[in-house]
Amino acid sequence: MTLFSLIAALLLEQLRPLPVERFVKAPLGVFARFLEDRFNDGEARHGAVAWWVAIAIACFSSALVYFVLWHIHPVLAFAFNVMVLYLTMGFRQVSHFFTDIQLALRMGELPRARRLIAEWRGRNHDGASSGEVARLAIEEALVAAHRNVFAVAFWFILLPGPSGAVFYRLAHFFNETWGNRGQSDDFGDFGEFSSKIFAILDWLPVRLTAIAFSIVGDFEDGVYCWRAQASQWKDKASGILLASGGGALGVRLGMPIHESGEVIERPEMGVGDEADADFMQSTIGLVWRTLVLLFLMLALLGVAGWVGN
Repeated sequence: MTLFSLIAALLLEQLRPLPVERFVKAPLGVFARFLEDRFNDGEARHGAVAWWVAIAIACFSSALVYFVLWHIHPVLAFAFNVMVLYLTMGFRQVSHFFTDIQLALRMGELPRARRLIAEWRGRNHDGASSGEVARLAIEEALVAAHRNVFAVAFWFILLPGPSGAVFYRLAHFFNETWGNRGQSDDFGDFGEFSSKIFAILDWLPVRLTAIAFSIVGDFEDGVYCWRAQASQWKDKASGILLASGGGALGVRLGMPIHESGEVIERPEMGVGDEADADFMQSTIGLVWRTLVLLFLMLALLGVAGWVGN
């Protein structure tokens, strides 16, 4: 059921992309503010309490519904799995940015490509070259593929029912909403726990994704760049994904970029040629090959379990 649930959810998302802002982020934002109002006094321990309360309620509820539906009929449990995965994972959440940027670069519409990458990243990139825009788009796509697909699938496989997918999606959301907020006067250390726990939860999935990128791409360069470059990136998890992905693709990522009216220095990730629209197409291929590898591994595990019984 795990394999078929993943396939069905991804097919459904390809046919009818979910308006994530409306149906996922907006309700979660209301939930996060509700918890902040009741738990946030600026202390890290209360942030931990709020995190555990939210995770426990959501994961227990999803697992309970799944098992109740399973006892009624397995088809209902399967449908519930697909519905939850449809809400928590998928390529199409950000792929429209990637596709539009690629098209703009191929048409020579650099100003439009700059506007799109700025909207995607939430930062101004006036003055960026076409290579910079392609580089930034590839970087965002590699990280998004991990966060929205591969890491969600990992936790979905690991925990019962769809509770793993809910678990990771909430942990990621609270890291973005609380963990990345910093220590403002009215927020304090409330987000400290969500940032630390998410790094722990994402430790293994990030490395499995990096291994998969290397396997389906240039293995030698993917592993070399991971070992030699990843630690230089500010966010080590993203550094692992960018270094291994850049090496697997044979493209240079990172490096200086124009951002908010100044040049931001960044270490080089990956190895090979300058990024362009062709490498953006190669990135799509890398992500799909990684997904096929995931499905093959699940199929093999299913066959092994069936034979063992």
